[in-house]
Order: sequence, then structure tokens, then C-alpha cells
Amino acid sequence: MSSDGFTTCLWFDGQAEEAAAHYVSIFKNSRLGRVTHVPESAPLPAGAVLAVEFVANGQRFLALNGGPMYKFTEAISFQIFCADQDEVDHYWSKLTEGGGEPGPCGWLKDRFGVSWQVIPTRLMEMISDPDPQRASRANAAMMSMGKLDIAALEKAYAGE
Repeated sequence: MSSDGFTTCLWFDGQAEEAAAHYVSIFKNSRLGRVTHVPESAPLPAGAVLAVEFVANGQRFLALNGGPMYKFTEAISFQIFCADQDEVDHYWSKLTEGGGEPGPCGWLKDRFGVSWQVIPTRLMEMISDPDPQRASRANAAMMSMGKLDIAALEKAYAGE
């Protein structure tokens, strides 16, 4: 087995280069890599961008222009754990801009249809609290939100 992790391949319909540049602009520890173009012998338009290698938040990705036959669904999502409300607000704003769709419980789809979960790290502590009432209150508050509000989650958790 490979000892240096995985590369996630994301399938786009002609938007690979735009998506890679967008993700690299949002996350720290990110960079664009090699761009591969369609060769003359392929059944696609020669010279068009076929794939873009990139790193976002230290994770390796390949954005592939594979065509219209596959679409993203919520069955696969990326979780972004955030230290504070400023981080939640930053990622929520950047990932929904330009046509993204806010969803429930901290979920959203970006303008390319990729699903993300923007989650305060503290939420995981709250909903896994051994006190079932505290955990239940935090979970109920989360279920009523789109973008997660840490202060409101803390109040619910505390029973206020």
C-alpha cells in the first residue's frame, strides 16, 4: 500500500481548472500543481484541460474534466472543523459564494455541487457529552440551523 496517503479525484464537467483555483484560494497550505491537457489522439477536444493537480489545506486532489455523466451528491462531503465563529463564517461565505447553496445543520454545496460540512470543533464535544440532556439540547439546536452559530449552540447546550 502507498505510504503517503490518498489523492481525492473530483469529477467535473469542464470546470476542473476553475474549481481547483477556487479551492486553493480559500484554504491555507494550498497550491496548484500540474495541469494535464487532452492529447491529440484522445476522443476529446485536443488541448483542453483534462486534469489539474492541487493541494487544499494540505490534502491532495485531482480535478478531472470527465464530462457530464457523473454528478456530486451529499453521499460524499468534506468536513471542515473550525476553531471559532470567524472560521465558520469565513468558510461558509467562501464556499457558498458564486452560486453555492446553504443547507441544514452546517452543510452546504459549493457552486460546483461539492458538499461541505462546516463544523465548530466544539460541537463534537457537545453532542457527544455523556449527559444525554445536554447532548440532546445541542443536537436539537444544530438541527434547527443552517450555518452553525457557536454562541447559540453553547446556550442550548447549557440549557439557557
